[in-house]
Amino acid sequence: METKNESRLICVEQKGDERGLLSVIEENKIVPFEIKRVFYIYKTLPDIRRGYHAHYKTRQALICVAGNCKILLDNAVSKRTVLLDSPDKMLILEPNDWHEMYDFSPNCVLLVLASHLYDAEDYIRDYEKFKEVYGG
Repeated sequence: METKNESRLICVEQKGDERGLLSVIEENKIVPFEIKRVFYIYKTLPDIRRGYHAHYKTRQALICVAGNCKILLDNAVSKRTVLLDSPDKMLILEPNDWHEMYDFSPNCVLLVLASHLYDAEDYIRDYEKFKEVYGG
């Protein structure tokens, strides 16, 4: 299973005036895929890490619409951490990145837009299996 795409942080355009700000997210425009599922993570307790998986096919867009959190990305070659701390930052998460979300602020709401409906068979939850699939 090969994926040439790399997870990346992109800016979401903000429009606004004295009344406040507005950001628009459209599929196949700012989100580079058709959105099939939307969910959000919130009220995550301190010191809790979430995720611990990669996918075979699902791509995701992650936005902290409130608060902040960190995302550990591991593509089986290198690791990096992305801070999501503003609703104008969006992480495009490719299937080949093992990801862990952590350091959630008390008010964090992490919105996730997914390219596929939930399918348990799409998840790689074993890190050794992940390295076999994506490690080269």
